[in-house]
Amino acid sequence: MTRPLSTIAPGWWDYTTLDPEILADAAQLTADDLYGLSRPGFRVAFYDSLEEFYLAEALEYINTWRQSTADNPVGICGPIGPTEQLPLVARLVNDLDLDLHSAHFWGMDEWFLNGKEAPEDHPLSFARADKELCFNRIRPNLAMPGANLHFPQADPRAYEASWQGVRCAVMQGGQGEVKHWAFNDPVRREGAYTHEPPSPEAYRALGTRVVELHPLTLIQNARTSGGGNIPLVPTHAITVGPSQTWQAERVSIWHPGTHDNPFGIRLTALMISKGIADSAVPMSLLAQHPDVRFHYYRGAIGTCEAEMH
Repeated sequence: MTRPLSTIAPGWWDYTTLDPEILADAAQLTADDLYGLSRPGFRVAFYDSLEEFYLAEALEYINTWRQSTADNPVGICGPIGPTEQLPLVARLVNDLDLDLHSAHFWGMDEWFLNGKEAPEDHPLSFARADKELCFNRIRPNLAMPGANLHFPQADPRAYEASWQGVRCAVMQGGQGEVKHWAFNDPVRREGAYTHEPPSPEAYRALGTRVVELHPLTLIQNARTSGGGNIPLVPTHAITVGPSQTWQAERVSIWHPGTHDNPFGIRLTALMISKGIADSAVPMSLLAQHPDVRFHYYRGAIGTCEAEMH
């Protein structure tokens, strides 16, 4: 049976190509239903205020870096969306006098422009945002050495090598409207993937790489970072691979309600909980990861009922 064409972009795979029954089941989930999707290997947590939400997100950095020693370095891979936790991380490091000399950090992604990674003076540079919002605010005597800060580059070899010999305790991220983590977007519906998207096994084997962004991702990034100016958003990016994701002991996804919508944050939780892995919904592949946490700001869970505006 041929899967339906995407109603967003017919030349691509995305969640609108799923079995309609899965979509209908996701839309019906209440907040209590969401909480009940927890199972061994997948945990759902709620936070009643944004302050508590972002503090808990920041504490993942602190609790990770506190494990690090010179002979057993530990790091965290972190996102640009959300970013509200990053200044809190710097404040906590400074106030707790947390020495980061053995700790590591991996950025999840970066824009790809003119054949290379975006320079840090680009207004949308992710490396620049990480440094301005967090790392440049940490006292020099506590700061992580520059060699322990790892950002994806067009040539991924050095970035991928940095994952060897360092334990990644947590990969932290958000969820985009196309149901990605980092920029692990669905692929175009062409060539070998005309009739079916890549198998979960094939997608999971992908490393850090340059990707073409799904049209929905371009729209979302224009909305959240460019005032809606879509031509400002690059069409390609460099993203941490699923192969690195499966080197992380835990994948921790944070849903503040600003990056995906009530339907999207239900759909991926349902698929992960029920073990439904489909690369048209890249986040659903985390159903196969041994330790995944979804964190929700309760005020953003909302409903999927029809409502005119």
